Amino acid sequence: MELIHKELGDGINLYLDVTDKFKTVTVNLYVQNKLGDEATWYALIPSVLKRGTSALKTYKDMVKYLEMLYGTTMAVSVYKKGERHFQQYRLELPQEEYVSENVFEKGIKFLYELVFEPFTQDGAFLKEYVLQEKEVQKNLIESRINDKTKYAVDRCYEEMCKGEPFAIFELGKKEDLDLIDEKNLFEYYKKCIDTLPVDIYVVGNVNPEYAEEVFRKYFNLRRKEVLEIPFTDVRKEVKEVKYVTEELDVNQGKLTLGFRTNVPPDSEEYYPLLVYSTVLGGGPFSKLFINVREKASLAYYAYSRLERFKGLMVISSGIEVENYSKALDIILKEVGEMEKGNISDYEFDSAKKSLYTSLNAIKDNATSKADYYLSQKIAGTNLGIEEFIKKIEKVSKEDVVEVSKKVKLDTVYFMRNKKEA
Repeated sequence: MELIHKELGDGINLYLDVTDKFKTVTVNLYVQNKLGDEATWYALIPSVLKRGTSALKTYKDMVKYLEMLYGTTMAVSVYKKGERHFQQYRLELPQEEYVSENVFEKGIKFLYELVFEPFTQDGAFLKEYVLQEKEVQKNLIESRINDKTKYAVDRCYEEMCKGEPFAIFELGKKEDLDLIDEKNLFEYYKKCIDTLPVDIYVVGNVNPEYAEEVFRKYFNLRRKEVLEIPFTDVRKEVKEVKYVTEELDVNQGKLTLGFRTNVPPDSEEYYPLLVYSTVLGGGPFSKLFINVREKASLAYYAYSRLERFKGLMVISSGIEVENYSKALDIILKEVGEMEKGNISDYEFDSAKKSLYTSLNAIKDNATSKADYYLSQKIAGTNLGIEEFIKKIEKVSKEDVVEVSKKVKLDTVYFMRNKKEA
C-alpha cells in the first residue's frame, strides 16, 4: 500500500504505512530543526520532556500509565542528518485487535502531551529535571571519546567541515550546558514547538480513517510561522587536502579519510554513488576489505560510508601506527582503481546484492521504515523501497566510474597513541 499523507495542522504532517506485517503499531514523531549554535538546547529538550507531562508529572507515573496500555513503550532520541537536527519521540503500541481497550487513542493523546504539554512549574520546566538531564547530557558528550572508531569518524568530519553547521555534534557543546536553566530552556522549547516542522510516521495495521480522526483530535494545531528548513548545498571544491594527527590513549591507530562527493541527495547520481561506496568498502567482498585487510594485512577493519545529506564519504580503518603511510597509500590506490574502472563482476554484483539485502531488511523493522521514509522526504525523492531497489538495478559499471570522478579527498585524519614513536 502507498504511504498515506495527511496534513494535520500548520507544518504538522501525518504519514500512514498500513501493514499487517507487525503485531504492534509504531508511531515515530520527528521535530526538525536547522543544525546550529542552539544544538545543545535543542538536544536537551527530549530528555526533559520524557521526565513528565502536565497530566503525568513524573517518569514513574508515565511508565505506570504506559504499562496500563498493555506494555506500550516510549523512547526519545536526538540525531542529525546532514545539517538537519532531529528530535525523535517513539511509541510502540499493541494492535487494537489484540486488546480490549481504546489503546490507540490513549497512546496518541499521551504522545501529544509528551511533546506539547510538558510538566511545568511557575512558567518553566522543573529545575530538578533540567539539572539532572544536563548532567546526563554532559556525561554523554564527555564519553563520546570512549568509542574510538566512531570518535575518529566524527573528528574527521569536524576537521573537514570546520566552520560549517555539519561540524556541530548532535548533542551540542559541554560548555553551553552552563548557560541553560529551567527558564531559558522552556522559552526556547516554546519557540521550537511554535515554529518547527513536525512529521509523524505510523507503521502498523491501523484503519486509516480512524487513525486520521484520532490524530486530528490532538494535533490539529494552528501555528503562525513554520520554519522552512533549507536544503544544504553539498558542492564544495577541495583546494588542498588537510592532514590532521591527534595523539590519544589508543592501542590501535585510527586512519580516517574524508571525501567530498559533490552529489546532492536528490540527484540521480546518488544511486551509482551508493554502489561506488559499497564496491569500495561496503562488505567482505569490497576492495578495502579484500586488498587492505585480507591481502596486505594492513588494517584490522576498513570500510566506507556515505553521508547522503551533506555529500560526504568517509573511509574508516584501524591500523598499527607504524603502518600509517603504507595503509594510506593502499587505500588511495583502491580509490584510484575505482576511477580507472577496475571493478570486477564479482565486486559489482556483490555490492548490488548487499544493497538489496539492506534495503529489504528495512521492511522488517517499523522504526527503520519510518526513518527510511523521513530520509526520502528530506532528500526530496520520496521513493518506495521497491522503487529504490529498481534505481540500484539500473546502475551500470560505467555510471559508477563516471560518479567516481566527482569524489575528491578533503581530509586525512589520524588518531595515534602518544606513547609510540
